[in-house]
Amino acid sequence: MSTPHSTSLRLERVTPANVDAAVALRVHPHQERNVAPVVRSLAQAYAFGEGAWPRLVFDGDTLVGFLMAFIDLPWDEEKDPADRRSGLWRLNISADAQGKGYGRFAVDSVRDELRRRGTPQMYVTWEPGENGPGAFYRRLGFRTTGEVSGGETVGVLDV
Repeated sequence: MSTPHSTSLRLERVTPANVDAAVALRVHPHQERNVAPVVRSLAQAYAFGEGAWPRLVFDGDTLVGFLMAFIDLPWDEEKDPADRRSGLWRLNISADAQGKGYGRFAVDSVRDELRRRGTPQMYVTWEPGENGPGAFYRRLGFRTTGEVSGGETVGVLDV
């Protein structure tokens, strides 16, 4: 796997100037069932306000991905209203940019933001199965918790 030059990678907020490019971003067709499209994530970000942290991933002037973190949100209010968690909510890397280190950069960026906020653990969920991202998250150090959320496997990483 080649890794992009780190000085060319950056996160940007979604703005009126880049929102059209953001919603046009597409993952591989076989991955579409594993992750919501960016437009849905942006609607959820609007609804969750400060609990959502959406960002675009750029390599130079090229948009290569979208991520959204969740910040201190209730995990399952019915079971335990005090169980609040933070982590990676969405990760969409464009089909032609995959396998180049952008996903790792995105996950590391969320981890760094959570560390900056004093959050001890970072959570993520993924669709299980052959085309799911479980192996990717395990390579980055996430371990499964034994929990399932909405049919998805739950992973955690110490920040």
